[in-house]
Amino acid sequence: MIEPLHYRSTRGARHAAGIEEVIAAGLAPDGGLYVPEALPQRDVGDFDPHGSLADTATTLLDPFFRGSSLASELPAICREALNFEVPLRPLPYRHDASVLELFHGPSAAFKDVGARFLAACFRRLRRDDDTPLTILVATSGDTGAAVAAAFHRQPGVRVVILYPDGRVSPRQAHQLGCFGDNVQALRVNGSFDDCQRMVKAALNDAELQQRVPLSSANSISLGRLLPQMSYYAHASLAWWWEHRTPLNFIVPTGNLGNALACVWVREMGLPVGEVHLACNANATLSDYFDGSPYSPRPAIATLANAMDVGAPSNFERLRWTFPHDHELRLQLHASSVDDNAIRETIVRHAREHGEVFCPHTATAVHLLDGMGSTGLPWAVVATAHPAKFDSVVEPLIGRQLDVPPALAAMLDRPAHAEPMAARDELLKEWFAVPTA
Repeated sequence: MIEPLHYRSTRGARHAAGIEEVIAAGLAPDGGLYVPEALPQRDVGDFDPHGSLADTATTLLDPFFRGSSLASELPAICREALNFEVPLRPLPYRHDASVLELFHGPSAAFKDVGARFLAACFRRLRRDDDTPLTILVATSGDTGAAVAAAFHRQPGVRVVILYPDGRVSPRQAHQLGCFGDNVQALRVNGSFDDCQRMVKAALNDAELQQRVPLSSANSISLGRLLPQMSYYAHASLAWWWEHRTPLNFIVPTGNLGNALACVWVREMGLPVGEVHLACNANATLSDYFDGSPYSPRPAIATLANAMDVGAPSNFERLRWTFPHDHELRLQLHASSVDDNAIRETIVRHAREHGEVFCPHTATAVHLLDGMGSTGLPWAVVATAHPAKFDSVVEPLIGRQLDVPPALAAMLDRPAHAEPMAARDELLKEWFAVPTA
């Protein structure tokens, strides 16, 4: 019999959970984040050089699901969730750089990968009763739409999205409120960190959980983080088979889930080289990697709004991976990019190269520009389609952007979001009101 991998909280609770419990719960009972007891190891030879993204994901994630009730379903889950391209496109103006485009899914952002995988898992998990499960999501812009699209009209599941009112792009806000049916959006008068705090408080409220079974689809959910590793594995393996050298990544990051996925692929033994974190003016991570003590702080609003995070949740998992500050600072580099640099990068690359980037991707492109020629191959991670941020990008480049069909369909629907103050108890009270 295959011994399943067990998972524990980053905060040291003794309880060992299986992957089914981890996915269903989202957050560990002590408020920590679930991590495997040890990261399994994979070898280049384990993978099919001609396989699809879904094939790569199946091989990569097999040890995490082995021995569970979902193990036999994993290939189907991966095929169902990862049925769109994540191309590694060479940058024509630099011989040493490519763009890993993660925005070809239904909501035009990288969050589609994890959200669709999580939804496919939930469709296969058995529950003890028929009480609807509520997926509670805090979003700084892109997560909510991806989760809504993945779970829309899924029987037995309700989605509640909290987003910071006025701190997401107009098109992001429209996406969040356009689904209806089993998806509800709450526009919170506060920051993303407020939304995240409210979600964590609800998930940790035992009395509320008794009345309203809750789970999470944020990157605090391991069920969303694990599949995000697949595109880093797929890109780095493709590069390795062609060039026999590791691929280095520049990852725009806010809550650290996407970047952590890249780091874990490297820690599992696959050919990922250096990992640079591109942050916006929220400098919690860049200050830490420059040598300051880790110091979460209130988030500030920037053009790269989906990265407006002052207290990145996944730092707990990063510290679990590398427990000592000295060791952690050797593993990663982080730099902050302010709004002026974001604007300049978008304008210059559109004018000189015909390349249009969203504000988040522009933070990574700005770091690439500052490196010059390093002699190493780099992949800039493009996290969202620029058309999601038309109010920022179009005035800078002086023209309208083509809108991907799936995004255009969402924008054609009416949208609605309820207002809410940034207070934990108000969310609990909101759940006490019967839905129509």
